[in-house]
Amino acid sequence: MKVFVAGATGVIGRRLVPMLVDHGHEVSGITRSTEKAGALRAMGAEPAICDVFDAGEVRETVVRAAPEVVVHELTDLPPNIDPRRSAAQLERNDRIRDVGTRNLVDAALAAGARRVVAQSVAFAYEMSGERPKTETDSLYDEAPEPWARSVRAVRALESAVTDTEGIDGVALRYGFFYGPGSSYAADGYWADQVRRRRFPIVGRGNGIFSFIHVDDAAAATVAAVERGAPGIYNVVDDEPAPLREWLPAYAEALGAKKPWRVPRFVARIVGGDYAVLMATALRGASNERAKEVLGWQPGHPSWRQGFRESLE
Repeated sequence: MKVFVAGATGVIGRRLVPMLVDHGHEVSGITRSTEKAGALRAMGAEPAICDVFDAGEVRETVVRAAPEVVVHELTDLPPNIDPRRSAAQLERNDRIRDVGTRNLVDAALAAGARRVVAQSVAFAYEMSGERPKTETDSLYDEAPEPWARSVRAVRALESAVTDTEGIDGVALRYGFFYGPGSSYAADGYWADQVRRRRFPIVGRGNGIFSFIHVDDAAAATVAAVERGAPGIYNVVDDEPAPLREWLPAYAEALGAKKPWRVPRFVARIVGGDYAVLMATALRGASNERAKEVLGWQPGHPSWRQGFRESLE
């Protein structure tokens, strides 16, 4: 099958492209730089340089590739998101989710592609209730800005992908990435913050996080390319966990000291309202639908062994 990957040299793209090639697919993809085109070719894919915000260029590039499936893994996130400067830091990424996604979906239609698979997130749900969130639960539209803008961008992406007539659209709501190239990798931003004891447990640490190893995220994406009903799927591991539980285990796997505990008001001064909400009220997500419909199983069912193995 001919598969076109946008964001082919990103954190997931670098794991995804070789998997698609190993599955016998003919892969082409776009990257933003000529320097990365060689790396893409080395992975077995045909590269193209393209600006996702240029609708005409995107259309021409995708039509030339004539794919059956278009995969959207484009993001533009800094390695160190500063909660106090996040409005500016997240603006381009939000624009990719909104404008860039629309350009890719329109190009897929013009190319005659039958399916679009796109990267979304599993941590934009409303922060209420006791159980992990399923795909039918509401997104957090009332989040404080600039995060509300990011939630609107997630909604725009998912709507463009799953509501466009003529396309079987799949939106994969990935959990927090860990593993090679991620911000939770041994050489990543959050690992550095934990070693410096700058990532504390806030309040009771009740915020529930859902993680996913980058290889498991890529494997779920291959499954969505090849099979499964259109729709939205949470792609997370089997064990949503509160901050107070996973953060000390992560620090231990890094060989770092135990994280501090700080009250909410201190965290709010340093990180702002949304950082406190994430640490205390996030609800995590359930992967049952992805396992049942896509026939996918995470190779790292829990962050517990995943952290140990990926941080060795």
